[in-house]
Amino acid sequence: MPSLDDHVTIARSTKTSATYAVSLLVVATAALTGCGSSDDSGKNDPLQGDAAKGGTVVVGSNNFPESILLADIYGEALKSKDIKVSYKLNIGSRETTYGLIKNGTLTVLPEYNGALLAYLDAKAAPKTVEETNKAITAKLDAKLALLEPSEAQDKDAVALNEATAKKYNLTDKSTIADLADVSKDLVIGGSPEFQTRHQGLKGLKSVYGIEFKSFKALDAGGPLTAAALKGNNIQAADIFTTDPGIAKNKFVVLQDSKDLFGFQNVTPLTYKSDLPSAGVSVLNDVSAKLDTKTLIELNSQVQEGKDPLDVAKAWLSSAGLS
Repeated sequence: MPSLDDHVTIARSTKTSATYAVSLLVVATAALTGCGSSDDSGKNDPLQGDAAKGGTVVVGSNNFPESILLADIYGEALKSKDIKVSYKLNIGSRETTYGLIKNGTLTVLPEYNGALLAYLDAKAAPKTVEETNKAITAKLDAKLALLEPSEAQDKDAVALNEATAKKYNLTDKSTIADLADVSKDLVIGGSPEFQTRHQGLKGLKSVYGIEFKSFKALDAGGPLTAAALKGNNIQAADIFTTDPGIAKNKFVVLQDSKDLFGFQNVTPLTYKSDLPSAGVSVLNDVSAKLDTKTLIELNSQVQEGKDPLDVAKAWLSSAGLS
């Protein structure tokens, strides 16, 4: 088994390459066998349900680079106020991490309000950020609290590669509805969960009436999906709107004219009893400073090969949050 430092390097490498995809698999395996994936992670299996011990705030993340970056931002902001923090990073999808924060294994988790609401209530259709958060609070487990949302949004989006967009005369002004006559000829790719979520293939069918030729399970808006779309192994993909690779690869993101993907503000989700009031204030201060432009820039730095922990620390310092 590699050393803890080896896991730090792997967990915090977010280069857009095949190597990163393999590294994520290594980290996920390490997490499931009890190895840490952060510089001060505990050695407990994150899926065993062990709650925080000794007043430690456990910051977790889902299994994609931006979630790891946001977890680092939250964790380092808390540390700067002398709050004891440990990390459980790159655990998995919401289907796993929601259960872990609900049982107290995690204390803080970066979330996206609209996607969380769709998970809790697929039929909800809020018209504002405030309505979104109110609806989440009504559905949340009583042990959990959603803190203040940031201005930063990162939405799921249906993107086409340049060749496919040109073939069907589609541009970034086109909408998902414009795929109605051609989707049957296209292969779409994304995370395995995209196949079964309302904010995924189910919603594309029920809201837009669109069905694709087939679905290819890849990763959550990561290097596998980007490489497959660029190489035309898939013609459409679920891509995150804060991904700097959209412009670099000339992907065409279609407009979500029927708001299937809703509001997606970055918002801390917390296990109330294990987060001190000072921690609540810290995380709300982070949300007050984080906007979409900043998030795209931070993601870009990570894609260029910088350690997300270093990126997080530098931004917190520049924003006066550490």
